[in-house]
Amino acid sequence: MPLSSFFNATTKRPHRVVVKLGTGVLTSGVGQLNEPRVAAICAQIAALRAQGTEVIVVSSGAIGLGLGALRLLRRPKETAKKQACAAIGQSMLMQVWQRAFAPLGIVAAQVLLTHEDIRSRDRYLSVKACLEQILAYGAVPVINENDTVSSAEIQEIRFGDNDTLSALVASLAEAQYLFILSTAPGLIDMQGTGQIVPVVSRITPDIEAMAGGTTSATAVGGMITKISAAKLATRAGCGVFIASGAEADILPRILQGTGPGTFFVPSGLPLEAKKRWLAFFQRPTGTIRINSCAIPVLRDQGRSLLAVGVTGAEGSFVDGDVVNVAGPDGTVLARGRTRFGSSEIANLAGKHGDAMRQLFPSRKHLEVIHRDDLVLL
Repeated sequence: MPLSSFFNATTKRPHRVVVKLGTGVLTSGVGQLNEPRVAAICAQIAALRAQGTEVIVVSSGAIGLGLGALRLLRRPKETAKKQACAAIGQSMLMQVWQRAFAPLGIVAAQVLLTHEDIRSRDRYLSVKACLEQILAYGAVPVINENDTVSSAEIQEIRFGDNDTLSALVASLAEAQYLFILSTAPGLIDMQGTGQIVPVVSRITPDIEAMAGGTTSATAVGGMITKISAAKLATRAGCGVFIASGAEADILPRILQGTGPGTFFVPSGLPLEAKKRWLAFFQRPTGTIRINSCAIPVLRDQGRSLLAVGVTGAEGSFVDGDVVNVAGPDGTVLARGRTRFGSSEIANLAGKHGDAMRQLFPSRKHLEVIHRDDLVLL
């Protein structure tokens, strides 16, 4: 099915989009900035804004520019060295965006994030409010992972790649579309036609099998992380495009249905904001196991998780933590904020209402996870 089946000249313009740019788009080699391409992309962003579309940029490139400044040929493996490269390259990266946007009368606003900034509900709302205000001022947020403090050893503050970050930003900002622009022209059917897959209605194991990694000296991930990001963003109701940032006027051409690339169709019913935060912005601290009778109660009836359906717990967590909910075979079915700690689960597992009231006489609410704090995955 061609893209033009979804998009044409009469398609309603999106209110807000996120544009993610890989290091390979912004540079022509290690530390060698491709300024004409950056200027061309900024011109496309300016055209979208002139038509009433707000644009948020997620930009890679800090480590790559740092490598060039230090005359290093490959991305280092040691955390401290990557952090140093990011510290050197980040200021250079923002100068690139400021220079490219300035002739268009646009102000760029730097936003550096770690996963911890959006894992906390309060900080999540603070980031969201900040982005809204930047856009209200008419500026363009330019977001990157704060690689100077993020590291593989501190997983709770790390996104891991900017594809994932861009999907989380698209969800947080409630964008209609996410454009992932890199050196890849789209998802290639390497096991079949060898051509770009224009539309993906659902991400199946066959679609995932088409993905591959990256051999770039400066990049992280590859098509694997882009497919993962597409799964996250489409689940939040955001359509995702994967296309080449080297293509002329790629953003307007995609929205007209004439640009080469792959479009991932969003889920029909986007999650409301609180459940989106629970589903995508949290790293669960444990798992609550449930019996087979509880599965249809949660999945089909949309009810709260009660103690009678609980069989046990894994991990260490306390009241208020976000946990996974898994069936008898270990399949994770849902995620939610528990009202009981892991040390209490063994005593309450399988208990009915009267027994729960005897166990916890001072508690007003006896649901293990209330349906308002529960999201199906």
